Amino acid sequence: MNQYWIIFFCRYVCHIVKIVQERSCSQQRKFVVLFLISIVVSHGTSGADWPQWGGPGRNFQVSGVKLADAWPEEGLGQVWQRALGDGYSSIVAADQRLFTMFRENDQETVCALAADTGKTIWRYDYLAPFLEETDVEQFGPGPLSTPLIVEKRLFAVGVTGILHCLDLESGKLLWSHQLVRDLQGTNLYRGYSASPIAYRDSVILPVGGPGRAVVAFHQQDGKILWQKQDFAISHVSPILFRLEDQNQLVVVGEKVIVGLDPGTGELYWQMAHPILGGHIASTPIIGADGRLFYSGAYGAGSCCIQLTQTNKRTIATELWQNTHLRIHHSNSIRVGDFIYGSSGDFAAIVWMALDAYTGKVVWRDRQVGRASCLYAAGKFVLLQEDGTLMLAKMSAAGLQIQSMFKLFDERAWTAPTLVGNRLYARNRHEIVAIELP
Repeated sequence: MNQYWIIFFCRYVCHIVKIVQERSCSQQRKFVVLFLISIVVSHGTSGADWPQWGGPGRNFQVSGVKLADAWPEEGLGQVWQRALGDGYSSIVAADQRLFTMFRENDQETVCALAADTGKTIWRYDYLAPFLEETDVEQFGPGPLSTPLIVEKRLFAVGVTGILHCLDLESGKLLWSHQLVRDLQGTNLYRGYSASPIAYRDSVILPVGGPGRAVVAFHQQDGKILWQKQDFAISHVSPILFRLEDQNQLVVVGEKVIVGLDPGTGELYWQMAHPILGGHIASTPIIGADGRLFYSGAYGAGSCCIQLTQTNKRTIATELWQNTHLRIHHSNSIRVGDFIYGSSGDFAAIVWMALDAYTGKVVWRDRQVGRASCLYAAGKFVLLQEDGTLMLAKMSAAGLQIQSMFKLFDERAWTAPTLVGNRLYARNRHEIVAIELP
């Protein structure tokens, strides 16, 4: 983080803590303060604008942005649009540059684009032929994972499980690992999907090999720092947070969700769940109250776990589960006491709000189908799979769509990126920059 961001964040934390001290009980104060601290612990290794999957907090929420209550009737201002290879990898951003991945035949590419024009600055190409067991015909060949920016390095893993560390400025290869071939990782039939996460001097990924369900690599040279656990992995990206005085890494594997020590890989807690590894599920979200939510499709449904500590031992207690909200490959967002997301597999998609404390359905709304979403300035920006971009407000009272704009004609399954008022989005073959008023 640069020094100006640190100063701003510290002042912001002090302000929030003062308000919380005046208005809430001691237990609530503790959770809020620890939640704010966890942002620095988990994501303080990069000063990038959008350094990783899910944005700065890995939760698809952005602060410090002002958005109009509605968009002009004539539509939104397009800054640029260009063709890109196939894939669903989302976009990360730093220093007026964008980074993403795409595929052309048996070749995968990691690329850097100029944020103001979309022109290619550099690209790193490598051969990545599919393994026989991988099924990519119906939904596209990927890549599926999103790169990670840490200081002057870019970490990217392709659909066949090849992890690269590249120099952020030049695209030069610094080191690489074959997660499936060399580390005997799980070969998921839709291809590798999890996005890497940084912790201190390591970059961590689910791998799934014997004794290496999760592996931490040294950022500088790729050396394996630790490899632990024995469960099969899933498509879900891990998250980091702080509980009491412990940093915890949450990994959703096949039929199990675990909390690990991100420094050693040691197990803190685990809980069984019905999600199969090859099935699609959403990234978990953690609230300031220690409530962990995750959801999956194909009948798996949603689950909420309360995480607490007693004598430095983490207790994971299932609070509720239901099959009302079944998130396929989009994301969920929690705001206050409510969780919002699209529910359904391949038919009857409905947008839904759940009470985070009870799991009860607050409302359903069919105005929005399957969509990825961002939250900024008290508003939701949704990209529906048919390419429609929406501005909406949501609360316990319901969903209000403020504006709509047709952004793409082709299937749009990739979550958009917001840097200031500039929205970057892609479908399978195009990438576009839009200015939001």
